[in-house]
Amino acid sequence: MQKRKLGRNGPEVSAVGLGCMGMSISYGEPNDEESIATIHRAVDLGVDLLVTSDAYGSGVNEELVAKAIKGRRDKVLIATKFGNVSLGGGVPEGLSGGHPGYVPLACNRSLKRLGVDMIDIYGLHRVDPKVPIEETVGAMKRLVEQGKVRYLALSEAGPDTIRRAHEVHPIVAVETEYSLWSRDVEKDVLPACREHGIGYMAYAPLGRGFLTATIKTLDALLPKDRRRDHPRFDPENIKRNAELLKPIEDIAAAKKCTPAQIAIAWLLAQGVDIVPIPGTKRRQYLEQNCAALDVKLSADDIAKLRQAFPLGVTAGTRYPEKQMKALGI
Repeated sequence: MQKRKLGRNGPEVSAVGLGCMGMSISYGEPNDEESIATIHRAVDLGVDLLVTSDAYGSGVNEELVAKAIKGRRDKVLIATKFGNVSLGGGVPEGLSGGHPGYVPLACNRSLKRLGVDMIDIYGLHRVDPKVPIEETVGAMKRLVEQGKVRYLALSEAGPDTIRRAHEVHPIVAVETEYSLWSRDVEKDVLPACREHGIGYMAYAPLGRGFLTATIKTLDALLPKDRRRDHPRFDPENIKRNAELLKPIEDIAAAKKCTPAQIAIAWLLAQGVDIVPIPGTKRRQYLEQNCAALDVKLSADDIAKLRQAFPLGVTAGTRYPEKQMKALGI
């Protein structure tokens, strides 16, 4: 497995990580047995970055990860998050997701659910607009000093927040959506990370499955699939977005690989500081995602894909309007 360093001050990790959210929520029905087998297979392949959050099923996903890493703890780095209270999390009255009084409580809960005595990478899942980032990160810093956490991260933070947070304590990674159809981070978030030597964990590198070229109509999604609520998967928008896929499919056909592998290979080519964390609960797709590391894109291929997916080309916002307000703070 190829390795990449997660930021100037962070650990070395597998060049492709594993997002675990979809094993428990959002995308169809859970299958714990296959999900655990997928994590085991990931470890066998050398994937050592497992990404979860206390918000994924109010801790259910962390408990699933705990079962899967039993006896394998020394082979993985666990990245979990707190503070996305819109998805649950049990914040006591009088506190909020980024309140310094809530930080140690959330951490202790995650440690218990994960069955570990230290979290490798602990991130703020959503920036709390009610609390200065310096106060939240100050409380996270104390967790490092107490030996409960090794490294700190942020998720979906704006460039100013990233800079201010990094002044309080080194941030090793920012976790934000980034893919061919979500390139807005190239404007200011990615430059802010590079300015301070902060690594980048790109979630939804396959555009929530869209860039696999298998979801061209809403009929491809199960009735309980959360993507049905996302504007980009609105029937009219998905029809327009499907017209963007031909260049990916053409390059994939020429290289005898899948469109998903082309999408991941493109992301890997954007810089050695970027670590895609595609999510899956199936071994088959995990293996395909890892095989993207062997796909070589030419400069011409990369240029064609950039031209096919310019910034802002995708129809629809990446989250429903209510959730968009919590991004980039």
